Amino acid sequence: MTPRELLDTADVPGGEPLRLFRRGDDHMIVLERNELMNSRMSGSEEALAVMTLERLGKREARVLIGGYGMGFTLRAALAVLGDNAKVTVAELVPKIVDWARGPMAALTDGCLDDPRVKVVFDDVGRVIADGQNAYDAILLDVDNGPDGLTRVGNDSLYSMRGLDSARKALRPGGILAVWSAAPDAPFARRMRDSDFQVEEVAVRARQNGKGPRHVIWFGRRR
Repeated sequence: MTPRELLDTADVPGGEPLRLFRRGDDHMIVLERNELMNSRMSGSEEALAVMTLERLGKREARVLIGGYGMGFTLRAALAVLGDNAKVTVAELVPKIVDWARGPMAALTDGCLDDPRVKVVFDDVGRVIADGQNAYDAILLDVDNGPDGLTRVGNDSLYSMRGLDSARKALRPGGILAVWSAAPDAPFARRMRDSDFQVEEVAVRARQNGKGPRHVIWFGRRR
């Protein structure tokens, strides 16, 4: 097997560094021993956008995406949304965007230059807290599940207070969608206790319907 080549390292405020690797044409973003993202597995991240917007049924939506990652969710959202939609990407680590424009430019495919897109270098929790009835959908994929893996500070996103903040940032009927590598029954209960109408869906990691099963929670503001 071709060995992985370390391309770069990025500091995470309040967390451990992220490392970008390449093996052949594939890229991986790794936190310690956890592979957070792999360019070969995009299916569930794309489903995060597509399935949310299908449920929303609104092409000219205002969407907030927490975490750029490798851009799978952003590109999938742009392919579905209309010309007058607006997508804000909250990315805490500027180097993630540098990687998207640099070694992963072919994967990025110009999505960051789409006029519908605005990138904000900030904690998505703060961006959510600053919005009142601001978004039709909030898509969160900043950890491997509803706990602060990349940084302890992210725990607050999945707490009752964080969920209440997200609900207030949504317009009536809006959807909070949270991606996870595995089920988490306590988090699903917290979503319901925060007065969301909750749907939990299992999706495959790969576009071809294969690979590990991941989970997406869709919480609709009543």
